[in-house]
Formats: sequence, C-alpha cells, structure tokens
Amino acid sequence: MKEFGGKVLFLDRSDINTDEIIPAKYLTEISKEALKPHMLEDLKLDGFNPKDPRSLEAKVIVTRANFGCGSSREHAPWVFEVNDINVVIASSFARIFRQNMFNCGMLAVELPESDINKLFTYKNGDAVIAIDFSNNRLTISSGKDSSSFTYEMAEFDKALVRAGGWVEFADERY
Repeated sequence: MKEFGGKVLFLDRSDINTDEIIPAKYLTEISKEALKPHMLEDLKLDGFNPKDPRSLEAKVIVTRANFGCGSSREHAPWVFEVNDINVVIASSFARIFRQNMFNCGMLAVELPESDINKLFTYKNGDAVIAIDFSNNRLTISSGKDSSSFTYEMAEFDKALVRAGGWVEFADERY
C-alpha cells in the first residue's frame, strides 16, 4: 500500500476543475511522467505558483467544495500521483474525480466544511498531515500545534486504496 501523508498544499477555492488540475492540451500524452510538469499550471489562485518549491514538495492537498469538477478524466489523479500527491482533502468532490482517485489507489477524503475551515487555520505554517488509514483518522500539525479528524470511507473504496487501485484489486480477486 502507498504511503499517505506529508507536507500540505492549501488551495483555498471551491470548484477547482479538471482543466485546472491538468490542462486538456496534455491529454494526448502517453505516459504519466509526461504530465508531471503541468500539474495545476492553469490554476488561477491569489498567491499560488505551481512551480514554487513548496507546491512541488506537497504530498497532500487541502481544498474546498466540488473539487475535480468538469470533464471526467483519469489524467487529473494521474498528475497528482506522478507528483507524489496521494491525498486530496475537501468538503466534497465531483463524483467521477473521487472514484478515479480510489481507482488509482489514492485517498479522496471528505470532511465537513467546519473541519476544512479548521485545517485552513494551519495554512500559514509548514503544515504536515499524517494519515492513519486503518482508523480513518488524519492529524495535521505545524510546530507544536496539531488537530485530529476522523473521516468516513466506504469499505469497497478502502479496499481499492489498500490494493493500490482498481487494476490491482481486480488482479487479486479475478
């Protein structure tokens, strides 16, 4: 199973769509690696620079509602995966994006908006999130401050993530 958790990239906006995650002009690429330098390059967000070293070091994204809306494409989770981001935390996801995350063996964690707001209080520090996958728990810390949250995940989605994605899940069972 993949390692989950690490440095956090905060994207403080709702409705970030798949074209902003990976622009459509790169959908003809034949490898995930070719997508790597183009992650979030069309995202317009005050103070955000996709080439900033802090953005490139992130392992976890914390964002707002309806993340991954727009066109359905596996390339959106793939560009995160190839950039070592295996967790996205939001108050809600577009249904297909969320399932594509699980199908790729990655975590799409939904938390209530009040918990997302608490996570954003860590935005100005060097926040790190640790994931306790077995107990559906995450802990954010920065300096001496920390907060923990529990999340729900369907057993089937958890099995997909545990296996490493849909293909690996199917290989184990069929």
